[in-house]
Amino acid sequence: MPFIPHTDEEIKSMLDTIGVANIDVLFDEIPKELWSSKLDQLPDQMTEMEVVKKVKALAKKDGTPICFAGAGAYEHHIPAAVWQVATRGEFYTSYTPYQAEVAQGNLQVIYEYQSMIAHLTGMDVSNASMYDGASALAEAILMAIRANRKSKSKLILVPRTVNPVYAQVAHNIVKNQDIHLEYIDYDPATGLIDSKALDAYQDRDITAVVVPQPNYFGLYEDVHSLTDWTHAHNALAIAVVNPMSLALLSTPGKWGGNGADICCGEGQSMGIPMSSGGPFYGFLTCKESFVRQMPGRIVGMTTDLEGNPGFVLTFQAREQHIRRAKATSNICTNQGLMVTASTIYMALLGSSGLRNVAAHCINNADKLKKKLATIDGLKVLFDGAGFHEFVVQVQRSAAAVIADMAGRGYVAGVDISEQYPELGECILLCVTETKSDDELDAFVENLSACLD
Repeated sequence: MPFIPHTDEEIKSMLDTIGVANIDVLFDEIPKELWSSKLDQLPDQMTEMEVVKKVKALAKKDGTPICFAGAGAYEHHIPAAVWQVATRGEFYTSYTPYQAEVAQGNLQVIYEYQSMIAHLTGMDVSNASMYDGASALAEAILMAIRANRKSKSKLILVPRTVNPVYAQVAHNIVKNQDIHLEYIDYDPATGLIDSKALDAYQDRDITAVVVPQPNYFGLYEDVHSLTDWTHAHNALAIAVVNPMSLALLSTPGKWGGNGADICCGEGQSMGIPMSSGGPFYGFLTCKESFVRQMPGRIVGMTTDLEGNPGFVLTFQAREQHIRRAKATSNICTNQGLMVTASTIYMALLGSSGLRNVAAHCINNADKLKKKLATIDGLKVLFDGAGFHEFVVQVQRSAAAVIADMAGRGYVAGVDISEQYPELGECILLCVTETKSDDELDAFVENLSACLD
């Protein structure tokens, strides 16, 4: 918010009207230890012009480093038309399309988005998006609990090859609802889900199994066998996918004999820029038989009394607005502007364009792996096929290597040593279609110098 219009007198008048002494009282439920301390780096007062200059100077310090990091947020080329259209006033300022008669444009965009995401994932139905990929997984788990009524255990199997941030967010959301997340280990030799670890659940009541594709290490899991194993044990299969990879890989709707039951993931890779940790949006799709357990809203197309086509909100549980205790979700925020950009992105590229991007990602990742294999003090872990991420083990502190590379103008991957200490000092690297051969060579040269 660049401009705050309220004077001190107006603020006092508003506080007097609601009967509180000061603004701090409005936030008294937040523990004091969590309150921000005084910003010693800034003076107590600055003019607007001084603030603008200060912020611009701070922004310049970030620079424009070359990014080789992923782990859930990915740098892809975004055609100029995407945000030129998405930031038109019709899309930029609208949010909730409750009044269908005046929100036809917005409703149509959501309808087109749902159609594209459902097709991309091979599922029957999509909602109008979620807050982000991590909360979408949490919602998929809650949805599976409601949908699999034969299971009484509320037991969800979550592989350790799922993005650790997703797993943590899901845990935080479901832990107080008597839902049990049990983590399935991976084979340290392959980086894939250890099939032997599933043997312990042969005779257990399982509600759902989370199946990542590709997994956090960038590797392709055997999703067909995992999905079939899940269904054989009367559980629901929850797919967590990178949508860009689905341009080339089998869609979750075709995994195994009957396909995944629910599919979710992060949509940022399709038209959303990386911007210091956001914005994001999560997608959630499912089989038609589970549509009434899906949180959020769904847009449908119909005709009016005169036969003209129109768009309306088809499924949206009213209790999400008025009876919170019985809602299918209370965090089902629809990231409308992000969905708009992503819809334009998918429409511009089409299926052939998405396949082209995915193929270049795989090609560049393979190139970088081969180049890095020649560096002393570095080892590429896991030999299996993967998408555009892979793990390297270094003989120095991974955090120190990343810090040194930052000084050379690179975001050199993500340190995963804390989440996977058994692998040693490891970095998760990512390379997309945006990198040229010269940039790959320069990265290898600088990384080699940091490891020397």
